[in-house]
Amino acid sequence: MKKITLLITYLLFSLFTNAQESSVEKSIFSAQTGFLGFWINNEFKLSNNFSLKSEIGLDSGIWGGDLYDGTGFLLTPVLTIEPRYYYNLAKRKANGKNISKNGGNFISLKTNYHPDWFIISNKDVDIISDISFIPTWGIKRNIGDSNFNYEAGLGIGYQYIFYKNEGFSKNESDVAVNLHLRIGYYF
Repeated sequence: MKKITLLITYLLFSLFTNAQESSVEKSIFSAQTGFLGFWINNEFKLSNNFSLKSEIGLDSGIWGGDLYDGTGFLLTPVLTIEPRYYYNLAKRKANGKNISKNGGNFISLKTNYHPDWFIISNKDVDIISDISFIPTWGIKRNIGDSNFNYEAGLGIGYQYIFYKNEGFSKNESDVAVNLHLRIGYYF
């Protein structure tokens, strides 16, 4: 019994020591682009495995088909705050993988707000403000030894829509999906 206790203590100590050696970066500033927009963000350290990503950018949308009057394209501002938990940094470091600039797998709660500030579009459309809370699983990796990175994520969550039209207001909720693939550059 004493040997098992010593073994468990040794394993926990090794795990704790290894976790202390691998940590998220203190602060990272980057720009990212993807199929549907571009964003500028900062990710700063809260603890060894937790960070907070804040972001401002432009989300885009594309529509078209027989039901619409031609095809359309729009860009609208988005504000995002996303606490992240990087759960495999110690394992990646132990395997000799690059964990700089928070290169690892993460679980997060992505919170997006689309304000009704302005729209860039080829059609006359209005934006309806909304806020979404989406639990997300994702990966972030560095591309070689350069300042370039890529990020992918997937999540399903909750969206609250603030609908107002000529003095009438109606708020609705809906399912929100976060599916993103981005490439970025660290400054």
